Amino acid sequence: MQATKNDLSELKRIPLAVLLNQALAELIDLQLQAKQAHWNVKGPNFIALHELFDTVSADAAAFADSVAERITALGGQAEGTINVVGRRTTLRAYPVEIVAGRDHVEALSTSMAVVGKSIRSSIDRAVELGDADTADLFTEISRGLDKKLWFVESHLHGNA
Repeated sequence: MQATKNDLSELKRIPLAVLLNQALAELIDLQLQAKQAHWNVKGPNFIALHELFDTVSADAAAFADSVAERITALGGQAEGTINVVGRRTTLRAYPVEIVAGRDHVEALSTSMAVVGKSIRSSIDRAVELGDADTADLFTEISRGLDKKLWFVESHLHGNA
């Protein structure tokens, strides 16, 4: 841990940095999965899904950036390399062979739900560690992910 004048004790900041780095790995993985879907989607809803998946990727990237900045604000080291992400992520490998819009919607919404669940769990852990600011960051991310999950899952209903 780097020295900081943040008033949270190092005994709290260390597990917070671990918690945040786990979220960082999952958000980066989600960002890349959404980009994979964006690049490869085909079918009658191509343009709608192509654009939607790009916004999911952009949102995940923005969330990851906020998480990384929180880690460093607490004196930690943000660990966002592809090797670290590959070791830490809890997401299943994205199926790179799929092209159909519905298949991408199914795969991406599943990953989004996993990340959302993990982030909600992290809210509780941040509260236990006495860091309302990190809990608030996780709450903001949770709201954003849930909204985008709704957008993506909407393509699984009706005649789409």
